[in-house]
This record gives sequence, structure tokens and C-alpha cells, in this order.
Amino acid sequence: MNYSTWCLWAEQIMLSGDVQSPAHGAYVELRDLISGRYPARALKLSRRKRALSVLAGPTKTNFRGRGIDFEEVRSYQSGDDIRTIDWRVTARTGDAHTKLFREERERPVLVVVDQRNSMFFGSSYCFKSVLAAHLASLIAWSALDNGDRVGGLVFSDAEHREIRPKRSRRNVLTLLSEVAAYNHALPRATPPVPDSFSQMLDKLRRIARPGSSLYLVSDFIGANSEAAREQLFELAKHTEMTALYCSDALENDLPRAGTYAVTDGSQRSELNTADRTLRARYAREQQDKQAAIASTMQRLGIPLLNAATDASPFRLLQTYYGEARR
Repeated sequence: MNYSTWCLWAEQIMLSGDVQSPAHGAYVELRDLISGRYPARALKLSRRKRALSVLAGPTKTNFRGRGIDFEEVRSYQSGDDIRTIDWRVTARTGDAHTKLFREERERPVLVVVDQRNSMFFGSSYCFKSVLAAHLASLIAWSALDNGDRVGGLVFSDAEHREIRPKRSRRNVLTLLSEVAAYNHALPRATPPVPDSFSQMLDKLRRIARPGSSLYLVSDFIGANSEAAREQLFELAKHTEMTALYCSDALENDLPRAGTYAVTDGSQRSELNTADRTLRARYAREQQDKQAAIASTMQRLGIPLLNAATDASPFRLLQTYYGEARR
């Protein structure tokens, strides 16, 4: 289809409300990732809302941020940072005024997409790997629409693919094509690498220039290791990071009481979920794991967004990056 036809088709998808629904399926299609370009226009990644600041916690990182230029002075509005009040204009007019700043454009944006075997899981609507792909698509298209240079890193248990940031539609399509290819290769026969997450972060440090904006889309298995925390600390020093935690409801609570056949891909066993002790231990371990990830991110000042397979990826991003209501 030509570009005009594609825009019309994407607009029809947007108006039909599909973006307000969860993603679907065990595998993602490239055309679905491409169609994210239209709804992504409603997202502004450069607008880090107060909600994101709350998620990041009170801890300040060593990241100095991108350059900013003074843009204008306007009347103070509820929710504005009091540190940006222009006291001279306020004293002269008698009404509170605040300064507005414009962040420099064409920042490098890196979208890091987890497509390990652990992501090939889901109990409703879609697998975590599909959810991650849709989130990556929306972020990449939004960044390009903002005039940023977009690149990324897609990784599995044993390999990865780097896409250097460029301000071009072709580069975003290359990134999304790699995401789709890695997605369709799941599940991989290679055994999981215990420190695959920290190894990925080490590779990311080589391509993430100071001032880059990083979006980590993953289930963060392995992120609690000492090596991974050290890599995150080093990255947080010089980049603006946002973590998007992909999860499924079945990971938090075992299914209703019964006997289930389970497999790890090589061995098969039976699981009795009527065992109350087992259910309580399982729930506690999951809570502890999630709390540890949240604690690590908060210490580093990294916002952590919780994405679920039974919720719309667009609506999640809209909550934090949507157009401000008038």
C-alpha cells in the first residue's frame, strides 16, 4: 500500500479504538508495529510529567540531563515547579509567573527490547514478548515524531542486535523489523544464560552516549544481580532512563486450585495449586522480586512503569506522555 493509503488505514485503526485494547497473540506482526506510528503522535516523550518524577522517587542521579533553552514566561499554574518561578516578573506584575524551558531536540533515543525465552509467556490476550514489541513501537515512533534520533538494542538469551540512532523512518523500520524477527524466533532452543541481562546492559553502555534517553522494556529477570545493578548504576550516571516492566497476571498468582502439567521446555512435571503453602510461598517470592526491582530503580532515580499483558500498551504510555488536557 502507498503512504497515503497506509495513513488512512492507520487512522481507521486509531478511531476504531483498537489502541485502547490490549495487544493480542503469541507473536507480533510487523504491520502491527508499523501501524503504531499514528497513535504515537498523541504521545510526547519529551514531556516528563510529574507522575514520572514521583515514580523516580526522591533520589537524584548523577545524570545532568540534556541542554535546555529558555522559551517564555507565563502565569503560574497549579502543578508547576516552584523552583522555576520568575520572581522579577512576579514582583513587577503582582501575579506569580513561571519560566518555561525547551529541551534541545534531536537527542539520541535508544529503545531496548527484551525478547528472551522468559518473555514468551502469557495467560491472557498476549505474551509479554508481544507487549514489549508494541510498547517499543509506540516509543520509537513518538521519538521520531519529536525529531529525535532513534535507535535501539534487541536481545535474546544468547545474542543481540544493535541499531545506531538516526533520525529517519527507515531506521525505525529497521528496529521494528529486528524486534519482529527476534519475536518470531521464540522460543529459542538455546539454554538461558544466567547473566544475560547484565551482559545486555554492558553492551548497551557501549552505544549509549551521554545524554541519551533509554527505554528498557523487559520483565527484568536477572536485574537483581549485583552485576546488573552495577551496570544500571553506571548507565544512570549519564543517561535518562525509563524502565517498562512487562508482567502477566499468572506470574503474580497461581491459577485456581487444581493439578496442572507444567514444562520448562525440556522437562515435564505436575503442579498442585490447591496447596495453600505453595500458593503463599509463590506469591511472596513474586512480591519480593518485584519489590527488589522497584527498590533498585528508585535508588537510581529511574521511573518504573508497570505494563501488563491484559492492559493496553497505548493507554499506559498515554498516562505519562499523553497530551496535556486543557
